[in-house]
Amino acid sequence: MKATDLMVMCLENEGVRYIFGIPGEENIDFVHSLASSDQIQFVAVRHEQGAAFMADVYGRLTGKAGVCLATLGPGATNLLTGIGDANLDHAPVVAITGQAGLERMHKESHQYIDVVAMFTPVTKWSIQVKRPETIAEIVRKAFKLAEMEKPGAVHIELPEDLAADDIDKTALPKTELPRSVPSVTSMEKALELIASSQKPFIIAGNGVIRQQASKELQAFAESLKVPVAHTFMAKGVLPPDHPLNMYTVGLQMKDYVLCGIHEADLIIAIGYDFVEYLPLYWNENNPKPIIHIDTLPAEVDEHYPVAAELVGDLRTALEYLAGHQKGAKEWMPGGELHQKLKRELAQIQEESSTPTDEAGTRVKPRMILDTVSRLASDNTIVISDVGAHKLWIARNYQPKLPNRVIISNGFASMGIAVPGAIGAKLACPEDPVICINGDGGFLMNAVEIETAKRLGIAFTIFLLNDSKYGLIDWKLKNRFDASYGVEFENPDFMRLAESFGITGMRVNHVSELEATLKKALSMNEIVLVEIPVDSSENLKLSQQLGKLVCR
Repeated sequence: MKATDLMVMCLENEGVRYIFGIPGEENIDFVHSLASSDQIQFVAVRHEQGAAFMADVYGRLTGKAGVCLATLGPGATNLLTGIGDANLDHAPVVAITGQAGLERMHKESHQYIDVVAMFTPVTKWSIQVKRPETIAEIVRKAFKLAEMEKPGAVHIELPEDLAADDIDKTALPKTELPRSVPSVTSMEKALELIASSQKPFIIAGNGVIRQQASKELQAFAESLKVPVAHTFMAKGVLPPDHPLNMYTVGLQMKDYVLCGIHEADLIIAIGYDFVEYLPLYWNENNPKPIIHIDTLPAEVDEHYPVAAELVGDLRTALEYLAGHQKGAKEWMPGGELHQKLKRELAQIQEESSTPTDEAGTRVKPRMILDTVSRLASDNTIVISDVGAHKLWIARNYQPKLPNRVIISNGFASMGIAVPGAIGAKLACPEDPVICINGDGGFLMNAVEIETAKRLGIAFTIFLLNDSKYGLIDWKLKNRFDASYGVEFENPDFMRLAESFGITGMRVNHVSELEATLKKALSMNEIVLVEIPVDSSENLKLSQQLGKLVCR
């Protein structure tokens, strides 16, 4: 067999079902080999960035490495944004790129750049195949590294002159990922710190989702009867109506939940990644001691003073702590903070029904989220693009189950939502998928609607239209009391939807919102719903939070 036949065999051995990418001259042997696979479906996309985002979201939802493919040069560079996103948000991804032949890599040559070096800073491992007999080892190592804690992106480069080489090898056996557990000594130290504290506070992070430790965390929190706040990427670990749920942390500004953290005398950080929300923002003055529970040792930070470090399987650690803790604390932050948070979320529904413009043609972002919360099923996956709406989703949208909200957090990359919805739907074909976009991020990868249509999958696109880069407009006005360079013109989105062969709807008045969204969500097809939004609400939120005073 040729080298690319072996590579496809190795990918089949890893359980790969989809490869997202664009064929090119330098990966043409690989694409030819894929054509013979009965297991792997090659998804031809319209831009390599979309391929990387599809693999990224597929990996987040399945825990198995998503795979994307590009040729050399511009094909490889187009992958970078999605690969960086996956790596910072700890999504398992394997990227495969073609390359020029070895005979011309020592000199200036058409489309040749050092892709391995370019991918090194945004991956866990970036490697070039130099000998075809090493392919089986490289693929096995790539998937092991991509999927083991903490997961991330890996890059394999295959030069075109090696791709067609004859090789007599086979795939290496796939083995279970190693599991480690925290030492009993470290867990007993954590129990002593908890016993001596009066007001411990739990911060749940992305690792709880990755380790599927939501039930164990809930049992641990209930045994202590202490408050729990979630990072953006841990939303849903506790149900929204749970009495210990203090909702979400992560805004780089003051928010109500910080009052509870400031009142605590011990922070229990579980599966928390620094990239989610730097300790500087929540543990700056008189830093609280930290019990760090995660799969890897804690990052060093002056605002993260680790008093106990439990490194290993989260479920094991939480089960041990829940079973051996020495009594419940039964505390909640003062000033009726939990009730204040619940009232605020309830108030959103009441306030958001009132239009802010006389014509009632522009909708408040929080009204949209409230409507989605009421209409979406428990298993609905919401993909958020990056923009002002992301902060509303991160702060106010509360899913009922874990891993039902996908947010580009660490890299905060615009353009993820539409291709991410494709990855989500292929990962979870029975679950409804909603992608929420601003008009800026939507047009960056709207072309992948054609890919989705060709695949025959269905999801709903909510397009929030204010004809500007709303988040930057918010930041400029908040800091300088003026805005510049953020406005643009949009196409006719209904005609755009028609050109893709999908259904387009437009909310022309606030009163139409719920009926329109309900109809769109009931249709088993791709539906684009354009919603003109009132971006002045963004500034009001920042001003409200900036004036927060803890009592």
